[in-house]
Amino acid sequence: MSTKAYYPINEIGAGKAGFSKTRSIIEAAFYGNNVVKVNTLKEAYELAKNSPGTVVTDMPVYRGEEFGLEPDAKVLLFNDGAITGRYAAARRIAGEPGVDCAALDKVAMDAIYEARWKTMYHAEVYVGLDPEFMVKAHLLIPEGEENVMYSWMLNFQYMSDEYVKMYKNSKAVGDGKEADIFIFSDPQWSPVDHPGVNFDCLSDPQTLCYFNTDQNCACILGMRYFGEHKKGTLTMAWAIANRNGYAACHGGQKEYTLADGSKYVASVYGLSGSGKSTLTHAKHNGKYEIKVLHDDAFIINTDTCASIALEPTYFDKTQDYPAGCPDNKFLLTAQNCSATLDDEGKVQLVTEDIRNGNGRAIKSKLWAPNRVDKIDEPVNAIFWIMKDPTIPPVVKLKGASLASVMGATLATKRSTAERLAPGVDPNKLVVVPYANPFRTYPLADDYSKFKKLVEEKNVDCYIINTGDFMGKKVQPKDTLGILEAIVEKKAEFKQWGPFSDIEIFEWEGFVPDMNDTEYVTQLKARMNDRVNEIKAFSEKNEGYNKLPDDALAAIQKVVDELN
Repeated sequence: MSTKAYYPINEIGAGKAGFSKTRSIIEAAFYGNNVVKVNTLKEAYELAKNSPGTVVTDMPVYRGEEFGLEPDAKVLLFNDGAITGRYAAARRIAGEPGVDCAALDKVAMDAIYEARWKTMYHAEVYVGLDPEFMVKAHLLIPEGEENVMYSWMLNFQYMSDEYVKMYKNSKAVGDGKEADIFIFSDPQWSPVDHPGVNFDCLSDPQTLCYFNTDQNCACILGMRYFGEHKKGTLTMAWAIANRNGYAACHGGQKEYTLADGSKYVASVYGLSGSGKSTLTHAKHNGKYEIKVLHDDAFIINTDTCASIALEPTYFDKTQDYPAGCPDNKFLLTAQNCSATLDDEGKVQLVTEDIRNGNGRAIKSKLWAPNRVDKIDEPVNAIFWIMKDPTIPPVVKLKGASLASVMGATLATKRSTAERLAPGVDPNKLVVVPYANPFRTYPLADDYSKFKKLVEEKNVDCYIINTGDFMGKKVQPKDTLGILEAIVEKKAEFKQWGPFSDIEIFEWEGFVPDMNDTEYVTQLKARMNDRVNEIKAFSEKNEGYNKLPDDALAAIQKVVDELN
């Protein structure tokens, strides 16, 4: 088995793999006499359909019987209340400086004790869709939250006969030392003072996302939003992958087959709204045969450079999919949208973020008919998607240190998928290393993985700006045209200005004027921002995310060359 769920008696005990404090607190709750096991998607659908507040639309689930539903299943809508996005401030990660695991363990203990009065549902899924990497995840969640459970089982791989067989034949991740993932969630939780419990360990007094990824377990309290459960599960799967020789990727990947039969595998990295899904799923007017791995979550084997998808479906914004949009045929569930009656009296979804920002839906695997679960061909190129107005639509990075450090200082605009703490400016450009705000291990791990891909495996690295360049919007047609030129080896890169390690492919209408003093001043300021970010990594949080010295040297060289 890929992760471990069953233990011989001689393997149970203190100091042995799978047995540690936080995990023992969480796992025991799964075996309580108030727990109901949910074994199939059909069961989960019926529970969610009948859960108070669920809107059962008249939109059929397309070919639902192919992935475990009844032929008459309908798209279910559930709305969470006032919170409709992720809340990073609630995350507490074991191993980070200042995180009091002893106090957090007490909070988890007390929350689990209080949950004894509730009927709890236990669901299981697989994360990772190939025998090379599959881990089993368990979710325990109370009655009343059936829609979260159902969406979670749809988002990841439910235990179909095919995947159960695949899992039994799969490789043991970490030589059998990696235990199953266990997540305890109680969205109905609120802090109540009890002896022995101190809530000062929480970064937010009303909510908690407590990750102990070394122990493959998490406790999510007071958080209704499905995205917390999806990303929480991925957080732990990525951490397992990181420990076992894989680069954790929050992005998209596709394989092009060109007219001469050659392959080109491109990985794109960006946050919500950056265009990573658009680029991943673009069909390029049928110019190439295309296979899509995923547009949000995958891993790259840093030895073989093969890539594996972690989830079959897509958790997409509904903002760009109005009523009647053909893509809506592939919806499975919807969250934080509205509903209305059409002229036939049927219940239809109301999308386009009319009710609130960040309306979401899970789309089935069938949405992308060219989907694959693994790409065996080695990855050819990494594209960091930036929204930095000083960077042209595309530049190529030479040198492994610069390529990786640019990913570590990936700059973008805030997403409407985020719930921000009071006083945070939503318009400020922010740096999110490798476009992955869900990392639970030191940043140097990701830096070394991506550096290895460039340095040892000869993977090319580019920055793509999908925002605006000095006030002029970069259109999707520009970005897609650039990608096609690179894939077809028609893009002519040359040294960019004074930079010895950056090359430019000059795209009409977006050629930077290196004699424009104002532009060069802004460019230098933005590159210097990256220098300051790298320095801050070594100072903040007791240096938890400090990068090797070559990272700072590579970006400092860029700044110095602008003098």
